[in-house]
Amino acid sequence: MQRVFGFAGWSGSGKTTLIEQVIAELARQGQRVSLIKHAHHGFDVDHPGKDSFRHREAGATEVLISSATRWALMHELRDAPELSLAEALGKFSACDLVLVEGYKREAIPKIEIWRAAVGKPLLYPTDPHIVGLATDDPLPDAVREPALRRFGLSSVSGIAQFALERAISL
Repeated sequence: MQRVFGFAGWSGSGKTTLIEQVIAELARQGQRVSLIKHAHHGFDVDHPGKDSFRHREAGATEVLISSATRWALMHELRDAPELSLAEALGKFSACDLVLVEGYKREAIPKIEIWRAAVGKPLLYPTDPHIVGLATDDPLPDAVREPALRRFGLSSVSGIAQFALERAISL
């Protein structure tokens, strides 16, 4: 079982930057942190022309690349369904906390990152699993102050501690 906490927000809201800062803070505290980022679009971590890319393109289901500094396993789904969050968590080594970006519909505690400049509505009114809000902007007039823990976007240590406290085991 892994302890899990999520981050939600529209594209351009600053999720990646905030998550990067939270990971650095937790690592500074001695926590072992892993991350799952769910992509809604195709992506590739390999480069055309490289051996591993060519092997995948030829039909290999999995390609593992290993060196003295890291290893990576790429798995082609080949029309199989994408991983559920639980299946993705099962791929990790043991750690203190797994941060999740994406998997919006999962029943995990999340903090929403919101910026008015993105021009999108808050997610928390329709997601009961959002337990915190990170923003430097005033909330729209039509939205009442949420009954959520609220953070400024620069409150990285507070957000990191909140993630540790509110994480659940899956």
